[in-house]
Amino acid sequence: MEKAQIEEAASKYGNGQPSLEKLGHGLIHHTYKVSFSHDNAIVLQSINQSTFPQPNNIIRNYRLMQDWLRTQNNGQIAELVKTKNGEDSWTDEAGNFWRATRFIQNSYASSIPGSAEEVFLTARSFARFTRSLAGLRVTELSVTIPDFHNLEKRYEQFEVAVKKAAIGRLLKSTHVISEARERFRLVDFYREVAATETEYPTRIMHHDCKISNILFDKATREVICPVDLDTVMPGKFFSDIGDMIRTMACTEEENSTAWENIGVKEDYYRAIVNGYLAGIGDNLTEKEKEHIHQSGLIITYMQCLRFLTDFLNNDIYYQTTYPEQNLNRALNQLILLEKLEEFV
Repeated sequence: MEKAQIEEAASKYGNGQPSLEKLGHGLIHHTYKVSFSHDNAIVLQSINQSTFPQPNNIIRNYRLMQDWLRTQNNGQIAELVKTKNGEDSWTDEAGNFWRATRFIQNSYASSIPGSAEEVFLTARSFARFTRSLAGLRVTELSVTIPDFHNLEKRYEQFEVAVKKAAIGRLLKSTHVISEARERFRLVDFYREVAATETEYPTRIMHHDCKISNILFDKATREVICPVDLDTVMPGKFFSDIGDMIRTMACTEEENSTAWENIGVKEDYYRAIVNGYLAGIGDNLTEKEKEHIHQSGLIITYMQCLRFLTDFLNNDIYYQTTYPEQNLNRALNQLILLEKLEEFV
């Protein structure tokens, strides 16, 4: 993103020459801290319209959540900032869609968890977020990414990719393809969850639950609020807790090829489950509580399928730095899945 483009977008939200600072390491949006004065800063983002083709739905959802939390006095999110013209967003001549939220001072986010206590607080925060929105009708929110955690659809995409893949990539993927097919039972379980609303009700879920999406207070080390709310939309119970198990309870991150070191951190796993149950309260059904462990299996399996599908499709979605990275990512997730299957 050119500096002139960022400055032009920033000028829609404040006066004077702002200071610009790139935030985070996200692969989806371009994100910047824009400071107009010492205590007047915003988080300015250019929304990736390939991932979010209808960015106005993100704004609409955000406004609904913000207004609901204000009326209920129950939790907070970073305030959506209007342009100087009173608009919730701005689109530049190149078609880039910009929006801003208030920068929360004296806050920080961690890229990796530093302790089981931090993991517990993160899990509890995401659960409280879902619980705080329980009174807001699920149908009010737009689906920002259709079929995002639809395991049945992800499996179908995988099988289509197998049929169309080049022979060289197929031969390299034989083991992972075979193991993925062996776990079709998880697709069957997903179908049961999707079809049984009474036992597995649809809720407003975050859908991107990693520790870097939680803001902590620098002084107290307590949670302030969750961020990166673009994927907040209707979903099922397994999405958020499963995402945390996949990203926080693993001994190696998803790009690691240290196969023998991939496993499950028991204390972090327990902290995720206990934290989530503490935050969600009595909002889970007995069936959902019974299948908490399946959450991690479903999300890890789904991510394995997504990496494998992308490798078979010639790496068209995930960025790579070497030719077989997506295949290695898929194998990484397969090994983690195997470890989770053994874990009790």
